[in-house]
Amino acid sequence: MQVIEIREEMFEGGVAFLQKKDGVSRLRMKAEGAGLLLPEVIDCEERYLSFYLKVCEEHSAVLALRVYVKDEGSDPVFDVQFGILPGIRTPICIDRSWMDGHILFPEANEGQLKQVCHGRRVVPEEIDRIVLEALPAFHDQIFEISDLTLSEDVPVFDLLQDEKLVDKLGQNKQKQWKSKITGEQELKECLLQQEKESTGEYPFSDWSAFGGWKSKKIGDGTGYFTRKKIDGRWYLADPEGYAFFSVGPDCVNPGVDGRVDGIEKWLDWLPGEDDSVFGQMFQRMGWYHGNKESKRNGMLFNYGAANLYRVFGEEWYEKWKKMITGQLKAYGMNTLGNWSDERILGTTGIPYVTSLPEFPGTKQAIFRDFPDVLSEEYEQEAVLCAQALEQRKEDPFMIGYFLRNEPAWAFVDNLVLADEVLYNPAQTVCKEKLILFLKEKYENIGKLNDAYHCSLDSFDDLRKPKRNVSEWSEEAKKDMKEFSRRMLRAYVEIPCRACRQVDPNHMILGMRWAWISDADLVTGWENFDVFSINCYAVDPTKHLQRVVDLGVDLPIVIGEFHFGALDAGPTATGLEGVASQADRGIAYRYYCERTAAHPYGVGCHYFQCYDQFALGRFDGENYNIGLFDICSQAYPEMMNKVKECSSEIYTVKAGIQPPTGEKAESIPMIAY
Repeated sequence: MQVIEIREEMFEGGVAFLQKKDGVSRLRMKAEGAGLLLPEVIDCEERYLSFYLKVCEEHSAVLALRVYVKDEGSDPVFDVQFGILPGIRTPICIDRSWMDGHILFPEANEGQLKQVCHGRRVVPEEIDRIVLEALPAFHDQIFEISDLTLSEDVPVFDLLQDEKLVDKLGQNKQKQWKSKITGEQELKECLLQQEKESTGEYPFSDWSAFGGWKSKKIGDGTGYFTRKKIDGRWYLADPEGYAFFSVGPDCVNPGVDGRVDGIEKWLDWLPGEDDSVFGQMFQRMGWYHGNKESKRNGMLFNYGAANLYRVFGEEWYEKWKKMITGQLKAYGMNTLGNWSDERILGTTGIPYVTSLPEFPGTKQAIFRDFPDVLSEEYEQEAVLCAQALEQRKEDPFMIGYFLRNEPAWAFVDNLVLADEVLYNPAQTVCKEKLILFLKEKYENIGKLNDAYHCSLDSFDDLRKPKRNVSEWSEEAKKDMKEFSRRMLRAYVEIPCRACRQVDPNHMILGMRWAWISDADLVTGWENFDVFSINCYAVDPTKHLQRVVDLGVDLPIVIGEFHFGALDAGPTATGLEGVASQADRGIAYRYYCERTAAHPYGVGCHYFQCYDQFALGRFDGENYNIGLFDICSQAYPEMMNKVKECSSEIYTVKAGIQPPTGEKAESIPMIAY
């Protein structure tokens, strides 16, 4: 075990060392970002870097362990970002094996928020420096750091401090805000009033029963949602043939889950799993973002559902179902977004999107979750996965379905999949077909060696791990990119073909890419009916246009966007930060109307319906991003703008009026 002492020469880019007391170093990090150099971590033999960190602010903060390599510019090529609750001495443990790129979302420690690995694989010999950095914030931040240690074994941490952070209703106790519920009586009065006001009708006379626009007829109506391009502008059409622009929240579920295992002492109230009433609000976590390395026995508790039970008793679910769908309609939302409660899909009079429950995979993956797509196993799995569409194939309220969400392999910018085939030691079908492709092109190993500037003894040498083959020569890069596109086309075409066999009625809505990390990601777009991206930005216009510029001629729906603030509820903003609840509403309208104004934009789904739990959901996100809080109250500043936006969205889509020019005040995000 090696203890790292914080020294003056370790400070980089605006770190102020305030004091050191009892082994705790107090640091001020400049708003624009700053960090500590960690030279001991570069060549160390120990696997784990651990320390304690305390955020001395009223909000959460984000830090990153960033890896810079030689001769590749000033930006890091890999980092681990992690979120920290305010005011809590939090244990952090970073595994140096993550640098090989095998994992995207590592398991966090008890008391810590979400961790995410960004960037490409890094090998030790190319590392120039490693820095512990604070991400940019809207002001200088003060942190306390102690016990910075390298060890070969998993470290053992002290017990978490004993402090109550969440009240009986699941609300954050660390701060106050205007709409915070004071107790069960106020909760009851609030929700009963909301139930009374939920009429279940759209507020606009020119909207159809499906939420389409009766002032613009796209066709005669097919009985299902379709799409059509008119004068260079893409539209969706509802089952009656009216123009349809899709707006609504993701995750329309009763309440909101919070991860509670290991942090029970932070909660004012938590029932037992065997409680006759509230025991039903518990859920065991059977997985963690596909991370098989999880060491914790995850447990979730749904405070939102418990609050609904407190008000409505045994009828709480049916009451919630009627109330939430009535509220969404009243504010002009015509879509239940992805990950919404399966029980309300097609039963409430609101159109919805859904996802293929399971995307086809193979026992042996190429990289992260990218399957061995050229194998018979992948085709067989695609057929099996498509069977799930059978139950909804005749539902007129289903707009369409996404094949999957944010593939983990695509989080690496400019990833060359064929490189990963040759680096992976597994003998996959993709590897055999890649070698065959090279044999057919070059005929003998000498010609390949000349083209690739290498000295392989035979094509069989390619069955042994080879790193970054695309960087060996320009010809190698050309070949690896070409074969990668073959794999990408199979990745898309095979499940699409299987799905259409089962459900020919509904639109395939694409993959919900987190971002277009490489131009080749659009390969196979012709198999979709709608292209989809998740887009966290103030203005989505350039992101929509990039898809079009890459040659995609499809309507585009945005599967996720949001805006968060720090003046209510949880202590982090999410992926787009604004100054206040009022700014959240302004930002929502600005974003939606710019999506509608783009010729290819046909919808945008807000992530998410409810705030996340103040101490973190299943993976540690704790964002103030909801249309409603954990007590099922609507944020009025937000929702009034939602209704205002919906009242004009169709005239903006038709080009009759321009999108709003009112912009929110943005702040740097607090998100992980």
